[in-house]
Amino acid sequence: MSVVLITPEAFLDKPAPHVDALCSAGFEVVYPHDPTFMRGFLSEEETIAELSVCDAVIAGGERFTERVLDNLPRLRVIARSGVGYDRVDVRAATARGIVLTITPTANFAAVAEHTLALLFAVAKDTLGFDRRVRDNSWQRALTEPIRGSTIGIVGLGRIGREVARGAKALGMHVVAFETQPDERFVEQHEIELTDFDTLLNQSDYVSIHCPLNTQTRGMFNRQVFDKMKPGSVLLNTARGPLVVEADLIDALQRGQLRAAGLDVLEAEPPRADNPLLNMDNVVLSPHIGGEDRLSSEMMGLEAALCIVDLRDGKWPEGAVINQELRGKWSW
Repeated sequence: MSVVLITPEAFLDKPAPHVDALCSAGFEVVYPHDPTFMRGFLSEEETIAELSVCDAVIAGGERFTERVLDNLPRLRVIARSGVGYDRVDVRAATARGIVLTITPTANFAAVAEHTLALLFAVAKDTLGFDRRVRDNSWQRALTEPIRGSTIGIVGLGRIGREVARGAKALGMHVVAFETQPDERFVEQHEIELTDFDTLLNQSDYVSIHCPLNTQTRGMFNRQVFDKMKPGSVLLNTARGPLVVEADLIDALQRGQLRAAGLDVLEAEPPRADNPLLNMDNVVLSPHIGGEDRLSSEMMGLEAALCIVDLRDGKWPEGAVINQELRGKWSW
């Protein structure tokens, strides 16, 4: 019997549609010994030990390095719960005939909702007012309007498009930087496509929705922050290392940026001495944007169905990252 290891903490030892789908298809479902395994803190040796029991894995944030993959001869499928796969050495997985899948249709709406939640929290100083009222200080102040402001969306994929829909509904002007835009969507929703520098200069809010790779790592640095509209806001619900955190802190401290809403950080969880933790103009959340109750259930099921399909000789359209394995891979 083929074994599937399920690692995301939200899925541990819980009856759910993804477990039913796997068990009905004849798989044995197991869980890691360390419930925090998916956070990616374990050594390569510990990671190998946890993964060595399985033929497929519904993966969280554990790290699939070349050395780890070299020591997993049973592994056939890495089914990422979510759309990011920066912790998987894709080249090494492909060379070893391991299919990597993501869940592209499961959580984009949740991330978009969380992005708008951060936007509201920053614009309306939600947390600041809450703290002051609780401290018996009925201190009122004018907040920033959202309607009529401009949001610049960097990356107009599924998440970026959903953010654009929400922003348009709020009466915002939407500009976007995207190298391969969905022209029909852009025209239908009256999105203004622009170059990166123009977006930075025009936007009151800049929202990041691009993948982390060698080209995008550290793309938001001091030079970029200096090009942003003075007093603007950075929103990041994508990946922490897209931003050079020290440069962001500097831009916030010197007033180039008014505020930031961050669901992701360079190091997760952050060190206790990270200055962002003590900045009143920063709203933080623990990389939870894509995981509400509905999206979590959908991600688990979509990942499970990718595994079942691959075992049954079906190729999961739109979900496989290393497409070069198509036609020459089998379970």
